[in-house]
Amino acid sequence: MNVPPGNILALTMLCAWAGAANAAPLTFNTALPISKDEWILREQFVYMKSTDDPSSMNRRMEVSGLMSVLGYGVSRDFAVFAVLPYADKRLSMNMGGADVTRSQAGFGDATFMGRYTAFEVNATGHTFRIAPFLAVTAPTGDDRATDRLGRLPPMLQPGSGSWDWLGGAVASFQSLDWGADAQLAYQSNGEANGFRAGAVTRLDLSVQRRLWPGTLGEGVPSFLYGGLEANLIHGAKDQVNGTDDPNSGGTTLFLTPTVQYVTRKWVLEAGIQIPVSQRLNGSALRNDYILTTGFRLNF
Repeated sequence: MNVPPGNILALTMLCAWAGAANAAPLTFNTALPISKDEWILREQFVYMKSTDDPSSMNRRMEVSGLMSVLGYGVSRDFAVFAVLPYADKRLSMNMGGADVTRSQAGFGDATFMGRYTAFEVNATGHTFRIAPFLAVTAPTGDDRATDRLGRLPPMLQPGSGSWDWLGGAVASFQSLDWGADAQLAYQSNGEANGFRAGAVTRLDLSVQRRLWPGTLGEGVPSFLYGGLEANLIHGAKDQVNGTDDPNSGGTTLFLTPTVQYVTRKWVLEAGIQIPVSQRLNGSALRNDYILTTGFRLNF
């Protein structure tokens, strides 16, 4: 991916929530509500690997991260979320005929989001909702980390040093047997230390189907869902000291098979994002896959 890993995590892990006994998207938002005065905790472990390097430097990048999200239902229609990522980033490459590894670990930038249900239609056995959302990412992570070679590049910094904004809308349909979600979102990134990450536009689609039990009955305590998600992500070119970086930006299409085990109070989930198309600029490093596992807890 052409987007710095900290932004990837913030973009791909923002608050996919659902109420009891419902599945939800793994890689983006949902319009399904949080009950008034209800808290939801989500923890996700993310592993990203990128080794498809069109340059001669043989770059290999790995990111292991933990995304912590806490949501609260302020009212029937309005919910707020706080997101704090932690990531261990490692970049290896050939420099001057030697293999060099640069790495850094730490907490990234915190994101705060509000989501409001603007439209809903409810009927027996199903619901449809549309919810706009707005988020701000504060520069809480370290953006001046160094190693023995000097200051680390932006992609390895825990934080960006800038204030970033994310907005969009999501529509969700949920029935007893299946659900579907669609999201359109845009992220604008600020400038810090002479660097501005390119703005990101994305379109996301998700379908979840109940696999077990085949027939609903009284006393069924849990459910198994399978799903498929598509993420079309376009990143503008980064800017360095006001000049576009020709080796950044581009468009990627991910397909993500998912599985979720859902109970009334908690959910176990996993999925793998596979880039089926990557049209990136210049020598931007291509992504191999992004693996996500985690849980959600209502309380």
